[in-house]
Amino acid sequence: MTTQTTSRVDVTPAAANVIDNLKVQHGPLMFHQSGGCCDGSSPMCYAVGDFIIGSTDVWLGKIEDCDFWMSEDQFEYWRHTHLTVDVTPGRGASFSLEIPLGIRFLIRSRLFSEDEMNHLPPVRVGGDS
Repeated sequence: MTTQTTSRVDVTPAAANVIDNLKVQHGPLMFHQSGGCCDGSSPMCYAVGDFIIGSTDVWLGKIEDCDFWMSEDQFEYWRHTHLTVDVTPGRGASFSLEIPLGIRFLIRSRLFSEDEMNHLPPVRVGGDS
């Protein structure tokens, strides 16, 4: 009997399409959930190596084969929340790779159900783990 795990982060089809196009232009990508600097609390998309993951950043999973991270302090607030990366028209005020396209990534969130909470995978802390 296998136990199904619940993902902590997912992506809409529209955002997946943007991510796939950005990968063609920039190569492998990663995401870091902004904690309020620059573009509020938008997910930031970077080429792998352009953003250094800290020893206390928390890995939530992968979207479109891209690692998704957030700070440990922010994770304490969002640990009971499922995140969905989406995209919307408009220019954000950040260094995220989608900004020159006239669009920006955003987070849609909801609380996990009790059943989902019981099936969450463990998180990984730190970029060197």
